Amino acid sequence: MRALSLIAFLLLPSSVADGQAAATAPAFEVASVRPSQRVVGPDYNNQITYSPTEFTAKNVTLKRLIAEAYRLQMNQISGPSWLDHDEYDIEAKSAGASREQMAPMLQSLLGERFKLIKHSETREMRVYELVIGRSGPKIQQTNAGETEKAQAGFHYHGDMRDLADLIAVQLSIPTLSSPNEPARASGPPIPVVDKTGLQGMFDFSVDIRPELGTDMFTAWQRFLEDRLGLRLENRKGNVEVLVVDGAAKNPTEN
Repeated sequence: MRALSLIAFLLLPSSVADGQAAATAPAFEVASVRPSQRVVGPDYNNQITYSPTEFTAKNVTLKRLIAEAYRLQMNQISGPSWLDHDEYDIEAKSAGASREQMAPMLQSLLGERFKLIKHSETREMRVYELVIGRSGPKIQQTNAGETEKAQAGFHYHGDMRDLADLIAVQLSIPTLSSPNEPARASGPPIPVVDKTGLQGMFDFSVDIRPELGTDMFTAWQRFLEDRLGLRLENRKGNVEVLVVDGAAKNPTEN
């Protein structure tokens, strides 16, 4: 009897700790999650915005939400095909948090509302590594309150991890064969892994236009080396992959 009591005593702290961990898991104060009334297609499912007190997503797929929550690229998510087709609208509020602090909140939301079940694997695949160029970086971390002067192209604001994500999508744009055809990303992108070691947020203009006979890798490599002091290196490497074992198409009610 004393042995059974001792076993129960030893197990109790672990159970209490697990319950406390679940109770204190980071979460949004309130969140509205519902299927999008109008499906617009995967080319537009990146409408995600952050503010210190709010996370919003419009026409976003569950695959995109998982990638955002776990800071992975889309091709690092494996699961049923509907993950990249069904679209949702989300409005979630917090008492005040950074983008990095909202990631575990989004993880909790996916587990609660979509009943997400997943596991991680490491797979060897072809990757591009974003590294510092031979002459060193030509960009500096953005200071609070600073804004870049308007230049040609589109304005980029984000960290090196975000830049790697952007490049991965851009490199899936095929070589332009006709000036009358729009340039669109197509096919699964090759992962781009940030190996720069550069921390913080950066602001700069990206002026890269598809050129006849020039592939996007060449165009981006030229921009990275000339403008940012970075480069892409092509190699095989071990890449983390999140495998979705189960998820609900219809999220639980708000």
